[in-house]
Amino acid sequence: MIQEVLVYPNKLLRESSKDVLHFDEHLHSLLHDMYETMVAKEGIGLAAVQIGVLLNVLIINLVDEEGCQKIENLYEIINPVILEKDGSTIYQEGCLSVPGYYDEIERAEHIKVSYYDRNGNRCEEEFTDLMAIAVQHEMDHLKGRLFIEKLSYLKRKKFDKEWKKKQKAGK
Repeated sequence: MIQEVLVYPNKLLRESSKDVLHFDEHLHSLLHDMYETMVAKEGIGLAAVQIGVLLNVLIINLVDEEGCQKIENLYEIINPVILEKDGSTIYQEGCLSVPGYYDEIERAEHIKVSYYDRNGNRCEEEFTDLMAIAVQHEMDHLKGRLFIEKLSYLKRKKFDKEWKKKQKAGK
């Protein structure tokens, strides 16, 4: 079922998520809802906290060369931990919880991550390029952080002013 995506400055987005302890039907249902929501909102990643669930669960499904998101390319990443990171890259990021805003963010270019799949199997994988960026972005959500917190002081001040104006106009 498609869920509502929480939008900044919703206070729940600032909360830290907890590890998944039970790899059961409840988790599988959450993963299904997250996938439907992400695709419906035209995102490439989603953290459970963005739909109001404080669990260390994220999904990522990058768009392929034809511009499609195929379910066989879906990553379901549960209780992730970055084991290694190196390099540096800058990418223009956006976020379903900060709709319509994009800015350049610096992140590690290469990461090695330990995580569990939907069935509780431990996985370890290395990610580079956009996949590494997306994993780091979604893992920030699990810690209660948004990409706008990585903006320089001046860019953040400008963002806050424009965002407040946008929020007032929308009400």
